[in-house]
Amino acid sequence: MELQEIWQQFLDGMKETTWLEYVAVFSGIVSVWFSRKENILVYPTGLLNTTFYVYLSIKGSLIGEASVNFYYTVMSIYGWILWSKRDKEQHHVVNIEFSDKRWWTYQILFFAAFYFTIFFSLTYLKKSFAPGAIPFADAFASATAFTGMWLMAKKKVESWYWWIATNIASIPLYFIKHYVFTSVYYLILLVMAIFGLTEWMRRARKVKKQKAFEFEKAI
Repeated sequence: MELQEIWQQFLDGMKETTWLEYVAVFSGIVSVWFSRKENILVYPTGLLNTTFYVYLSIKGSLIGEASVNFYYTVMSIYGWILWSKRDKEQHHVVNIEFSDKRWWTYQILFFAAFYFTIFFSLTYLKKSFAPGAIPFADAFASATAFTGMWLMAKKKVESWYWWIATNIASIPLYFIKHYVFTSVYYLILLVMAIFGLTEWMRRARKVKKQKAFEFEKAI
């Protein structure tokens, strides 16, 4: 596809963008901004985003995307509960931290399990129920998103690596499927995810130093 054709498809796609897609996109951007700040409002704004995208995906016969956003909805509720928990001293129970070897193993296995499940499911469903599916690409975007959402609920820094992978995969994926504004949305999310990663790495180091200080003080 030549550059002129891509530009024309972009213009045509923007004209076809519905108000529901605009609301979904802007609420998603706000949600990611809150997640970068470790603000619990990430979840109510995220629920608005995912609810609309479940509807839009089903309407467009995008089964992979619909499943991702349904999962986002469930995990948003789970994350909201987890981020709200405090101990007796009113400190947050879950804090931003780096993954150790055990958690790296968990997330890789988590990704692999979802990737192969979604890939084989979409390969089967593509023939009669989901003609718009691109199994290998949809499975990758979905599995990385599933992993990122789970790790974000646990406040693991590495969640942003998975989000970056999701965004990179989703930019061309949605463009091809004529959700041009959503494609632009994922480009914006990619930039925000890079800043989010930087911010969470800084906070994780701060938490690590604080724990080390408290440990030394206790000794």
